[in-house]
Amino acid sequence: MPIFISYSHKDKEFVDRLAMQLVRRNVNVWLDRWELSVGDSLVDKVQEAVDGASALLVVLSKASVESEWCKKELSAGLLRELEEKRVVVMPVMLEACDVPVFARGKLFADFRTDFDSGLTSVVEGVAKVTNPSLGRVKESLYHTDWSIDWGDVNGRFAIILNYVQVPNKEQHTCLTNIEILSTPAATRLFERMKAESGVDAAKMHVVGLLREKINDSGGLQPRLSDERERIFKFAMKGTGPGEAYDVRIGVRRLGEDSGRDVLVNTANVIASTYQHMKEVLKTPNGKRPQ
Repeated sequence: MPIFISYSHKDKEFVDRLAMQLVRRNVNVWLDRWELSVGDSLVDKVQEAVDGASALLVVLSKASVESEWCKKELSAGLLRELEEKRVVVMPVMLEACDVPVFARGKLFADFRTDFDSGLTSVVEGVAKVTNPSLGRVKESLYHTDWSIDWGDVNGRFAIILNYVQVPNKEQHTCLTNIEILSTPAATRLFERMKAESGVDAAKMHVVGLLREKINDSGGLQPRLSDERERIFKFAMKGTGPGEAYDVRIGVRRLGEDSGRDVLVNTANVIASTYQHMKEVLKTPNGKRPQ
Protein backbone atom coordinates (compact mmCIF):
# COMPACT_ATOMS: atom_id res chain seq x y z
CA MET A 1 0.00 0.00 0.00
CA PRO A 2 1.19 3.55 -0.58
CA ILE A 3 2.79 5.96 1.87
CA PHE A 4 0.45 8.89 2.62
CA ILE A 5 2.10 12.29 3.01
CA SER A 6 0.29 14.78 5.24
CA TYR A 7 1.48 18.36 4.77
CA SER A 8 0.56 21.99 4.41
CA HIS A 9 0.38 23.22 0.82
CA LYS A 10 2.68 26.03 1.86
CA ASP A 11 5.39 23.33 1.99
CA LYS A 12 4.54 21.78 -1.38
CA GLU A 13 7.94 22.53 -2.94
CA PHE A 14 9.70 20.43 -0.27
CA VAL A 15 7.01 17.73 -0.40
CA ASP A 16 7.27 17.41 -4.19
CA ARG A 17 11.02 16.92 -3.87
CA LEU A 18 10.59 14.33 -1.10
CA ALA A 19 7.85 12.44 -2.95
CA MET A 20 9.84 12.24 -6.18
CA GLN A 21 12.90 10.94 -4.36
CA LEU A 22 10.78 8.23 -2.73
CA VAL A 23 9.21 7.26 -6.06
CA ARG A 24 12.69 6.92 -7.60
CA ARG A 25 13.42 4.42 -4.82
CA ASN A 26 10.31 2.42 -5.77
CA VAL A 27 8.24 3.65 -2.82
CA ASN A 28 4.55 4.07 -3.64
CA VAL A 29 3.40 7.52 -2.54
CA TRP A 30 -0.08 9.01 -2.12
CA LEU A 31 -0.01 12.75 -2.65
CA ASP A 32 -3.28 14.65 -2.98
CA ARG A 33 -2.16 16.72 -5.97
CA TRP A 34 -1.20 13.52 -7.80
CA GLU A 35 -4.28 11.51 -6.97
CA LEU A 36 -7.32 13.81 -6.78
CA SER A 37 -9.31 14.72 -9.88
CA VAL A 38 -11.84 17.49 -10.50
CA GLY A 39 -15.13 16.45 -8.90
CA ASP A 40 -13.61 14.06 -6.36
CA SER A 41 -14.88 14.25 -2.80
CA LEU A 42 -11.87 15.63 -0.91
CA VAL A 43 -12.98 14.27 2.47
CA ASP A 44 -13.84 10.79 1.17
CA LYS A 45 -10.71 10.39 -0.94
CA VAL A 46 -8.36 11.52 1.80
CA GLN A 47 -10.03 9.31 4.40
CA GLU A 48 -9.85 6.34 2.02
CA ALA A 49 -6.16 7.00 1.41
CA VAL A 50 -5.36 7.33 5.12
CA ASP A 51 -7.22 4.11 5.91
CA GLY A 52 -5.42 2.22 3.15
CA ALA A 53 -1.91 3.61 3.58
CA SER A 54 1.00 1.54 4.88
CA ALA A 55 2.20 4.56 6.84
CA LEU A 56 1.65 8.30 7.20
CA LEU A 57 4.53 10.71 6.81
CA VAL A 58 3.56 13.86 8.71
CA VAL A 59 5.59 16.87 7.58
CA LEU A 60 6.06 19.12 10.61
CA SER A 61 6.43 22.83 9.90
CA LYS A 62 5.04 26.08 11.27
CA ALA A 63 2.30 25.94 8.65
CA SER A 64 1.33 22.28 9.06
CA VAL A 65 0.97 22.29 12.85
CA GLU A 66 -1.66 25.03 12.44
CA SER A 67 -3.47 23.31 9.56
CA GLU A 68 -6.90 21.86 10.40
CA TRP A 69 -6.61 19.40 7.50
CA CYS A 70 -3.29 18.09 8.81
CA LYS A 71 -4.79 17.69 12.27
CA LYS A 72 -7.65 15.60 10.88
CA GLU A 73 -5.28 13.38 8.89
CA LEU A 74 -3.07 12.97 11.94
CA SER A 75 -6.03 12.03 14.15
CA ALA A 76 -7.01 9.29 11.70
CA GLY A 77 -3.43 7.98 11.63
CA LEU A 78 -3.10 7.94 15.42
CA LEU A 79 -6.41 6.09 15.71
CA ARG A 80 -5.02 3.40 13.40
CA GLU A 81 -1.90 3.13 15.59
CA LEU A 82 -4.09 2.39 18.61
CA GLU A 83 -6.28 -0.10 16.75
CA GLU A 84 -3.47 -1.96 14.96
CA LYS A 85 -0.88 -1.63 17.76
CA ARG A 86 1.92 -0.75 15.35
CA VAL A 87 3.72 2.36 14.19
CA VAL A 88 1.68 4.07 11.49
CA VAL A 89 2.56 7.78 11.86
CA MET A 90 6.14 8.88 11.10
CA PRO A 91 7.12 12.52 11.81
CA VAL A 92 9.18 14.44 9.25
CA MET A 93 10.79 17.56 10.70
CA LEU A 94 11.05 20.26 8.03
CA GLU A 95 11.73 23.24 10.30
CA ALA A 96 11.70 24.24 13.94
CA CYS A 97 8.09 24.48 15.13
CA ASP A 98 5.77 23.73 18.02
CA VAL A 99 6.06 19.92 17.90
CA PRO A 100 2.70 18.19 18.50
CA VAL A 101 2.40 15.92 21.53
CA PHE A 102 2.26 12.74 19.40
CA ALA A 103 5.72 13.41 17.93
CA ARG A 104 7.57 14.22 21.13
CA GLY A 105 8.17 10.58 21.97
CA LYS A 106 8.89 9.40 18.42
CA LEU A 107 12.04 9.21 16.36
CA PHE A 108 11.68 11.53 13.38
CA ALA A 109 13.35 12.16 10.04
CA ASP A 110 15.21 15.44 10.39
CA PHE A 111 15.35 17.61 7.26
CA ARG A 112 16.21 20.85 9.07
CA THR A 113 19.88 20.86 8.08
CA ASP A 114 20.42 18.08 5.54
CA PHE A 115 17.90 16.77 2.99
CA ASP A 116 19.86 13.62 2.13
CA SER A 117 20.20 12.59 5.78
CA GLY A 118 16.49 13.09 6.34
CA LEU A 119 15.65 11.13 3.18
CA THR A 120 17.78 8.20 4.36
CA SER A 121 15.85 8.13 7.63
CA VAL A 122 12.52 8.07 5.78
CA VAL A 123 13.60 5.31 3.38
CA GLU A 124 14.85 3.16 6.27
CA GLY A 125 11.72 3.86 8.27
CA VAL A 126 9.29 2.72 5.57
CA ALA A 127 11.39 -0.14 4.16
CA LYS A 128 9.51 -2.99 5.80
CA VAL A 129 6.16 -1.82 4.42
CA THR A 130 7.42 -0.91 0.94
CA ASN A 131 9.60 -3.91 -0.05
CA PRO A 132 7.50 -6.45 -1.98
CA SER A 133 10.27 -9.09 -1.99
CA LEU A 134 10.92 -9.48 1.75
CA GLY A 135 8.52 -10.10 4.58
CA ARG A 136 7.58 -11.77 7.85
CA VAL A 137 4.31 -13.56 8.59
CA LYS A 138 3.42 -13.77 12.28
CA GLU A 139 1.15 -16.53 13.58
CA SER A 140 0.22 -17.40 17.16
CA LEU A 141 2.60 -20.38 17.35
CA TYR A 142 5.36 -19.38 14.92
CA HIS A 143 6.58 -16.78 12.45
CA THR A 144 7.75 -17.18 8.86
CA ASP A 145 10.48 -15.09 7.23
CA TRP A 146 10.55 -15.11 3.43
CA SER A 147 12.27 -13.59 0.43
CA ILE A 148 12.02 -13.66 -3.36
CA ASP A 149 15.01 -13.89 -5.67
CA TRP A 150 14.88 -13.82 -9.46
CA GLY A 151 17.14 -13.88 -12.47
CA ASP A 152 18.14 -15.52 -15.75
CA VAL A 153 18.86 -19.25 -16.16
CA ASN A 154 20.18 -19.97 -19.65
CA GLY A 155 17.94 -17.33 -21.17
CA ARG A 156 14.87 -18.35 -19.17
CA PHE A 157 13.40 -16.27 -16.36
CA ALA A 158 13.41 -17.90 -12.90
CA ILE A 159 11.96 -17.03 -9.49
CA ILE A 160 13.15 -18.53 -6.20
CA LEU A 161 11.11 -18.20 -3.02
CA ASN A 162 12.65 -19.10 0.34
CA TYR A 163 10.69 -19.57 3.57
CA VAL A 164 12.02 -20.17 7.08
CA GLN A 165 9.33 -21.06 9.63
CA VAL A 166 10.36 -20.61 13.25
CA PRO A 167 8.10 -22.00 16.04
CA ASN A 168 7.87 -20.01 19.25
CA LYS A 169 8.53 -22.94 21.60
CA GLU A 170 9.92 -25.83 19.54
CA GLN A 171 13.63 -26.39 18.93
CA HIS A 172 13.42 -26.76 15.15
CA THR A 173 12.79 -24.69 12.03
CA CYS A 174 11.32 -25.59 8.64
CA LEU A 175 12.90 -24.53 5.37
CA THR A 176 10.89 -24.32 2.14
CA ASN A 177 12.57 -23.61 -1.20
CA ILE A 178 10.45 -22.99 -4.32
CA GLU A 179 12.04 -22.75 -7.76
CA ILE A 180 9.94 -21.57 -10.72
CA LEU A 181 11.52 -21.79 -14.18
CA SER A 182 9.68 -20.21 -17.12
CA THR A 183 9.32 -21.40 -20.69
CA PRO A 184 10.64 -19.11 -23.47
CA ALA A 185 7.08 -17.80 -24.05
CA ALA A 186 6.65 -17.07 -20.33
CA THR A 187 10.04 -15.34 -20.30
CA ARG A 188 8.96 -13.04 -23.13
CA LEU A 189 5.71 -12.29 -21.29
CA PHE A 190 7.65 -11.48 -18.12
CA GLU A 191 9.92 -9.06 -19.99
CA ARG A 192 6.89 -7.34 -21.49
CA MET A 193 5.15 -7.04 -18.11
CA LYS A 194 8.36 -5.75 -16.55
CA ALA A 195 8.62 -3.03 -19.20
CA GLU A 196 4.97 -2.02 -18.78
CA SER A 197 4.42 -2.30 -15.02
CA GLY A 198 7.79 -2.93 -13.37
CA VAL A 199 9.67 -6.04 -12.28
CA ASP A 200 7.79 -6.38 -8.99
CA ALA A 201 4.39 -6.50 -10.71
CA ALA A 202 5.76 -9.13 -13.12
CA LYS A 203 6.99 -11.23 -10.19
CA MET A 204 3.65 -10.87 -8.45
CA HIS A 205 1.92 -12.27 -11.55
CA VAL A 206 3.98 -15.47 -11.30
CA VAL A 207 3.48 -15.80 -7.52
CA GLY A 208 -0.26 -15.34 -8.10
CA LEU A 209 -0.25 -18.21 -10.61
CA LEU A 210 1.50 -20.42 -8.07
CA ARG A 211 -1.02 -19.54 -5.37
CA GLU A 212 -3.93 -20.42 -7.68
CA LYS A 213 -2.27 -23.66 -8.83
CA ILE A 214 -1.76 -24.91 -5.29
CA ASN A 215 -5.24 -23.89 -4.19
CA ASP A 216 -6.79 -25.64 -7.19
CA SER A 217 -4.80 -28.75 -6.27
CA GLY A 218 -6.29 -28.85 -2.79
CA GLY A 219 -3.45 -27.07 -1.01
CA LEU A 220 0.03 -28.26 -0.06
CA GLN A 221 0.76 -29.27 3.54
CA PRO A 222 3.71 -31.68 3.60
CA ARG A 223 4.25 -33.75 6.75
CA LEU A 224 7.88 -33.97 7.88
CA SER A 225 8.80 -37.02 9.95
CA ASP A 226 12.62 -36.89 9.68
CA GLU A 227 15.49 -34.81 8.31
CA ARG A 228 14.94 -35.71 4.67
CA GLU A 229 13.63 -33.19 2.16
CA ARG A 230 10.15 -33.67 0.77
CA ILE A 231 10.15 -32.73 -2.93
CA PHE A 232 7.20 -31.82 -5.17
CA LYS A 233 7.50 -31.17 -8.91
CA PHE A 234 4.80 -30.07 -11.32
CA ALA A 235 4.09 -28.01 -14.42
CA MET A 236 2.15 -24.75 -14.10
CA LYS A 237 0.28 -23.01 -16.91
CA GLY A 238 -0.18 -19.27 -17.14
CA THR A 239 -2.80 -17.09 -18.73
CA GLY A 240 -0.91 -16.10 -21.90
CA PRO A 241 -0.24 -18.11 -25.09
CA GLY A 242 2.44 -20.71 -24.38
CA GLU A 243 2.99 -19.36 -20.87
CA ALA A 244 4.10 -22.23 -18.64
CA TYR A 245 6.52 -22.93 -15.80
CA ASP A 246 8.35 -25.86 -14.23
CA VAL A 247 7.98 -25.76 -10.44
CA ARG A 248 10.07 -27.54 -7.80
CA ILE A 249 9.17 -27.27 -4.11
CA GLY A 250 11.46 -28.68 -1.43
CA VAL A 251 10.50 -28.73 2.26
CA ARG A 252 12.69 -29.94 5.11
CA ARG A 253 13.12 -29.69 8.87
CA LEU A 254 16.22 -28.40 10.67
CA GLY A 255 17.22 -28.49 14.33
CA GLU A 256 16.39 -30.88 17.17
CA ASP A 257 14.29 -33.99 16.60
CA SER A 258 11.26 -33.90 18.90
CA GLY A 259 10.04 -37.33 17.82
CA ARG A 260 6.85 -35.78 16.45
CA ASP A 261 5.84 -35.14 12.86
CA VAL A 262 5.70 -31.53 11.67
CA LEU A 263 2.99 -30.27 9.31
CA VAL A 264 4.05 -27.35 7.09
CA ASN A 265 1.32 -25.18 5.59
CA THR A 266 3.08 -24.24 2.35
CA ALA A 267 -0.11 -23.02 0.68
CA ASN A 268 -0.67 -20.50 3.47
CA VAL A 269 2.77 -18.89 3.29
CA ILE A 270 2.57 -18.58 -0.50
CA ALA A 271 -0.81 -16.88 -0.14
CA SER A 272 0.68 -14.52 2.47
CA THR A 273 3.51 -13.61 0.12
CA TYR A 274 1.09 -12.80 -2.67
CA GLN A 275 -1.08 -10.69 -0.36
CA HIS A 276 1.96 -8.76 0.90
CA MET A 277 3.09 -8.03 -2.66
CA LYS A 278 -0.41 -6.97 -3.64
CA GLU A 279 -0.68 -4.55 -0.71
CA VAL A 280 2.78 -3.03 -1.19
CA LEU A 281 2.30 -2.50 -4.92
CA LYS A 282 -1.24 -1.19 -4.64
CA THR A 283 -1.95 2.50 -5.19
CA PRO A 284 -5.32 4.29 -5.07
CA ASN A 285 -7.01 4.39 -8.49
CA GLY A 286 -4.40 1.90 -9.75
CA LYS A 287 -1.94 4.73 -10.45
CA ARG A 288 1.79 4.64 -9.77
CA PRO A 289 3.54 7.99 -10.29
CA GLN A 290 6.56 7.93 -12.59
